[in-house]
Amino acid sequence: MKILLLHQYFLEEDDAGGSRWNELTKNWVEKGHQVTVIAGMIHANGLEKRAEYKGKYFCKKKQGKIDVHRTHVSESYNNGFLGRLWGYFSFMFSSLWAGLFKAKGEYDVVIVTSPPLFIGVSGYIISLFKRKPMVFEVRDLWPESAIDTGILTNKFIIKLAYAVEKFLYKKSKFINVLTPAFYNILRDKKSIPIEKLLMIPNAADFSLSEEVMLSFDRDKFRKEHNIDEYFVVTYVGAHGVANNLEQLLEAGKILEDTNVLFLLIGQGMEKATLIDKAKKMNVRNVRFLDAVPKKEVFKYILASEMGVSVLKKVDTFKTVYSNKTFDYFSCKKPILMAIDGVSRELVETANAGSYVEPENIDEYNRIIREYMRNPERLVREGENGYKFAQENFNRELLAAKYIQHLENLK
Repeated sequence: MKILLLHQYFLEEDDAGGSRWNELTKNWVEKGHQVTVIAGMIHANGLEKRAEYKGKYFCKKKQGKIDVHRTHVSESYNNGFLGRLWGYFSFMFSSLWAGLFKAKGEYDVVIVTSPPLFIGVSGYIISLFKRKPMVFEVRDLWPESAIDTGILTNKFIIKLAYAVEKFLYKKSKFINVLTPAFYNILRDKKSIPIEKLLMIPNAADFSLSEEVMLSFDRDKFRKEHNIDEYFVVTYVGAHGVANNLEQLLEAGKILEDTNVLFLLIGQGMEKATLIDKAKKMNVRNVRFLDAVPKKEVFKYILASEMGVSVLKKVDTFKTVYSNKTFDYFSCKKPILMAIDGVSRELVETANAGSYVEPENIDEYNRIIREYMRNPERLVREGENGYKFAQENFNRELLAAKYIQHLENLK
């Protein structure tokens, strides 16, 4: 197949962050399919364009065997709500131009992955001009998640977003969702016919984790990074409003009489504020690290005792699977799951960690101390998660299922 993918946050080869589509497309091209991507010039948690894109609106490059058209995103992207909104719209316009005039050639399908929601408008127009079906993917319920976290409050924009969402669902050939909760909401509350719905969730990248495991010296890595004396709980991902990482600072404070160390790896709008707050609280057992490429992320996870998944305590987030959960699974690490709903169900079904009520610092304190007293539990639950993910969330199997549905569109 020849596939055109619109994804604002498609990672560069050395980027950190959610790599779902990098891994899916890599799998597809290895199987002989052709993939072209239209992506943004600013990382999801970045503050500015890379030096190679400064002063440019379009740049074509190769990532492996994939053609990637990087297009303009306003550098106001992480400058408050209006800046973020203009970042979305600037990519909507630049990606549309790239899809019509830069990514020339014949395609069998146009895939749009959201958020941001408005990129779906570009995808629809491109699919219309190319006379090919559009597949729309829901990675996060938008605008609901933006409303629940307080990011989106303007009534006109909310009304517009719901209208755009309804239009895109109607015009899509089928809609892929990432969790069973999304599936149920679209079916029951948004009246999407089941024949139009598909669920290909996030998955664990075992090929990368096993590659790292083969040559990884855990003791050496821990000594080199000055974490060998600690019980390490690692968080990997965005440092934004939705993540509410302040609760990890508070958990660190209450656990200061132990050797627990929270490693917070990543970047985002709230990182500077979090670092400042940690200094004011005089928290000594929370360490902030810059975002690192995926292979290096896996080393930190392998060097840890546990991984933690955290989101703000709002109802919308009860519907999501946290990307990082699958990375912890693939590295055989038990998960401290501070997200209720389907993410909690996932970890409890796998018997691969513990649910901690979001923002309940006493529960963080109690549960982490229990694990510290029982190292055998760490090993057992880590193995459980690895096995569960192998059986249910294997990237290669899910990539094959996805492409089969795309081929049925022909």
